[in-house]
Amino acid sequence: MDRHEFFMKKALELAENGRGATSPNPMVGAVVVKNGRIVSTGYHRRVGALHAEAIALRKAGKKARDATLYVNLEPCAHVGRTPPCTDTIIKSGVRNVFCSMKDPNPLTSSRGIKILKKNNIRVSTGLLQEEAERLNEVFIKFITKRIPFVTLKMAESLDGKIATRKRDSRWISSEVSRGHVHRLRSEVDAVLVGVNTILKDDPLLTSRSRRSPIKVVLDPYLKTPERARIFSKKSPALSIVAVLKRSLQKRSVAEKIKRLSKKGVLIISCPGKSNRIDLRHVLRELAELEIAHLLVEGGGDTAAGFIEEGLVDKVLFFIAPKIIGGRDAVTSVEGRGVDMVRRSVRLKDFRVDTSGNDILVEGYLG
Repeated sequence: MDRHEFFMKKALELAENGRGATSPNPMVGAVVVKNGRIVSTGYHRRVGALHAEAIALRKAGKKARDATLYVNLEPCAHVGRTPPCTDTIIKSGVRNVFCSMKDPNPLTSSRGIKILKKNNIRVSTGLLQEEAERLNEVFIKFITKRIPFVTLKMAESLDGKIATRKRDSRWISSEVSRGHVHRLRSEVDAVLVGVNTILKDDPLLTSRSRRSPIKVVLDPYLKTPERARIFSKKSPALSIVAVLKRSLQKRSVAEKIKRLSKKGVLIISCPGKSNRIDLRHVLRELAELEIAHLLVEGGGDTAAGFIEEGLVDKVLFFIAPKIIGGRDAVTSVEGRGVDMVRRSVRLKDFRVDTSGNDILVEGYLG
């Protein structure tokens, strides 16, 4: 590893500290180096706070003159919640800037680099680019496609079951795996389940960690009970229920919506597609609410819907060393399935690890 990679790796490590707090903004870290030594560092802590470059350069003060700045994303050149970082960099007197990747926003990409170069600052891009893109995979998807990055999580037995024939599902995965999921919930913007999960398990969908996600329920005909725990004080984050437009024609549904709305529940009216809620429409609606990372937790029919529509970006399957068996037991991915093995949905860039007594398979679709 050469010295440039060393300092950029430090910037990436700093950026990671913002996970779960910066969305829909990217995670960014910055390192100011002069005469081969780190002068100061910074990272983007939360939405609306100073950007990493501004923090690092403020700490550096006069020492930033003729120094080198390492940052994992192209410095911004537009006015948003904070002033443009390019202005701060130019005023600081920094001589060189290394950034891992260009801004993926098609409206602003390369503008920051051009402005810095125009002001006689040497700019190099592409240093540890693959690592930088993986770190901000959620931001890249959100800013380029304008729909959330979708992670599908499943906890299943060795034979692919998520519940017995009597619909018992507690607990298939280990305590360690459940802790992993709670940490994941604290890092995403929203968690989504189907109405059957609400009716069967009545979950809180909260996190044991510092923050809990927005809750989204796919409920075509609004069967979710008004006393469901996701609407209680024990689950204070915003609840969103997606319903079919045609269900609104029923008076009972319309009246129930009024009562839920008074509780602060947000109802999204959605068109239908293949006898289910149009999932792509749901994602577009969630994006409008600045939900950049969506965790889909099931059940099997919901998982199948997202997979069949090609809407899943990443999967995490916790596989417990248990065999449940039974043709009537619930499988982790239902729906129609493929007719030929060669048409199976395949994982790429996957890894296999352990999570307590469970096996964790993590990978990407598409």
